[in-house]
Amino acid sequence: MVDRAALPDKTFASRVDWNLLRTFVEIVRAGGVGAAARKLNKQQPSVSAALRRLEEQVGVQLLHRSSTGVAMTAAGKALMALCEEMLEAARMVPHQIAQATKRVEGVVRIQLISAVVSPEFDEAIASFHRRNPNIQIDLRVSPWRAVLAALESGEAEIGVGYDGSARSGLVYEPLFVERQQLYCCRSHPRFGHRVNRMGELKDENFVLTGEDELEVITRLRGRYGLGSKVNGLTEDVNEALRLISLGVGIGFLPVLAAAQAVSTGRLWPLLHTDLEPSYDIFLLARAEHSRDTATQLFLDEVTRRVRSQRKA
Repeated sequence: MVDRAALPDKTFASRVDWNLLRTFVEIVRAGGVGAAARKLNKQQPSVSAALRRLEEQVGVQLLHRSSTGVAMTAAGKALMALCEEMLEAARMVPHQIAQATKRVEGVVRIQLISAVVSPEFDEAIASFHRRNPNIQIDLRVSPWRAVLAALESGEAEIGVGYDGSARSGLVYEPLFVERQQLYCCRSHPRFGHRVNRMGELKDENFVLTGEDELEVITRLRGRYGLGSKVNGLTEDVNEALRLISLGVGIGFLPVLAAAQAVSTGRLWPLLHTDLEPSYDIFLLARAEHSRDTATQLFLDEVTRRVRSQRKA
């Protein structure tokens, strides 16, 4: 085979058989020609012939074949990336047409943890509503484990929250990195002072967030014996902030959620910043290719803004 990779082919787009590209994608995803043939319900020789024709059209070898399967060449990896972009673009055609013709209706069901502070998420909601005024946005707040359960059961299509593991049925897009701090109120004896060792706080009364407490915080409390005396309990961050501000106990809160209370002197951060635990908050979605148009358009709006911010 003549390697023409360095020679630009201006006629390629007009003469390429697009079905060969789809076959190439199936071979890569299936891990071999035989597996792809079974998935496509075709004979293996016909799939092998399709691969040869595509390699002839592009002028380079795309796959190394062996008894254990296939491995992409550098050219194959480049083509696979382009094919995935084209398939995604093709999948979005009906959604984008529906949006352009103002025919999109429905409900976007979103389940999220309390006190989410994300300008990108808020801007996505505002922009999405301006472009799709007939779509209802249904926001429900719950503890993070309930967010995951709602997504896995199908009660919600999109979620915002924490996850200490990775579930195969969900798609994860990092939304922002959240930090937590340990706060006390103005009347607390430790107000205005920082703690050098967390163990100093083991005898303090605590406000806990129950099922909504993140695993990273639960492990941190367990390591230092914090929270054995519970004076307040709520699964909503905003209500936990209320209880801490009123002197019921000290407690962990997201830094962004507590920022205003700190700036007005209602709360005091007890830990040095290098002791603040941090973790990812994700935009979550069910891993389905048959999402309804309203959900898909909203997911694309948030994802685009988040990725654009990361590149900035």
